[in-house]
Amino acid sequence: MTEQTPVVRLQNAGVTFGSRPLWQELNLEIRPGEFLAVLGPNGSGKSTFLRVLLGLQRLTAGTAEIHGSPARRGSSRVGYIPQQQALPPDTPLRARDLVALGIDGHRWGLPFRGRRTRDIVDSLIMQVGADAYADQPVGLLSGGEQQRLRAAQALAGSPAALLCDEPLASLDLHHQQAITELIRQQAVDRGSSVVFVTHEINPVIEHVDRVLYFARGQHRIGAVEDVMRSEVLSDLYDAPVDVIEHKGRLVVMAEHLEGHHCRPSAEDPSAEGPVR
Repeated sequence: MTEQTPVVRLQNAGVTFGSRPLWQELNLEIRPGEFLAVLGPNGSGKSTFLRVLLGLQRLTAGTAEIHGSPARRGSSRVGYIPQQQALPPDTPLRARDLVALGIDGHRWGLPFRGRRTRDIVDSLIMQVGADAYADQPVGLLSGGEQQRLRAAQALAGSPAALLCDEPLASLDLHHQQAITELIRQQAVDRGSSVVFVTHEINPVIEHVDRVLYFARGQHRIGAVEDVMRSEVLSDLYDAPVDVIEHKGRLVVMAEHLEGHHCRPSAEDPSAEGPVR
């Protein structure tokens, strides 16, 4: 990373609910082009961390800044790929209209979309594999198809900070790779800071610069090889954890973490809900 001004900066940041500190004393700078993976068990504060950066959750302590200004709702400098959440069947938008909102959705009135906007939208639709249904009503598409469009929408405005909340859920392997590559390009080619919340690091591990790991009200920050280690996670959980590397993939094993690095079941009552 070059010595550039951070896109994202948190200083002594913390969030407490009642008497329970979700996380605290978080000092973090994310620079242009950096890819940060955010991991941790359900309820550890991953989605709350995104809500803070989106300006939807107030800190109990400290500060959070995007490009030197306090994180705020609706910032044009922030792109967001949410967890999959089905759109109503009667949503009055075509697929390409949803993507275009990433460029002009903040403007009042009916948008006039010139050639440049149409070209950007067409390119992104093709890159996420959505060209076959670009003119179909978005509410009639499958969850996976809608998720591809949300990724294209978040990228359309070339955000300085791209926040991703389990963006690969419901996608097959081919389209997971396509979306991951688009996100990587946003970081490497356009210099965006990427914050990628995930339960499974392996699909993006080759792109990750650092890991932020939340657990038990604590956190660890560092390179993948420095954080995803048996002794580090055992200390973080205060319980034995084994991290095994096999053919470039990481497997985290512990009785109390059963299923942790797999996608959580929709029926899991402890799972953090999507950021809305």
